[in-house]
Amino acid sequence: MLSKDGWAGLVVLATSLFLFALTLGLKDSPLVPIGPGFYPRIVLGITAAFALLLVVTDWFSRRKPDSSQRRNYGLVALTFAAFGLYAVALPYLGFRIATFAYVAAASVLMELPRSRRQWIGAVVLGLVTAVATWLVFERYLSVLLPRGRWTDF
Repeated sequence: MLSKDGWAGLVVLATSLFLFALTLGLKDSPLVPIGPGFYPRIVLGITAAFALLLVVTDWFSRRKPDSSQRRNYGLVALTFAAFGLYAVALPYLGFRIATFAYVAAASVLMELPRSRRQWIGAVVLGLVTAVATWLVFERYLSVLLPRGRWTDF
């Protein structure tokens, strides 16, 4: 029997494989060595592999579901709202500032920091995530990320 995690893994696996199959129909350009489907295939392949791993580990685990865990649907809604704000702020603040703010805020939402060190950790996590993602995409992959209308940054 699969748990909810296993079923979610099956859905992600099926979706990843379907989208991967769609990338096979993308036409390569003779002007560039890497076609338009190269990076999506990598991402979808890795996603499918992790989904398969989730299904297999869930299938072979013999644990009983823990019904004592408290479900926090308000936190889920708040996290989706934070992501919605991130999506709205992205064109105005730009990728670097909006991503920094979103990752730091999401970190705080997941577990409210109780000490100064944890607050600094949330800020550092947001900063490192925004800078590392920007470096990989803009500098290494030459993918232009959104610049802010208000900040031009």
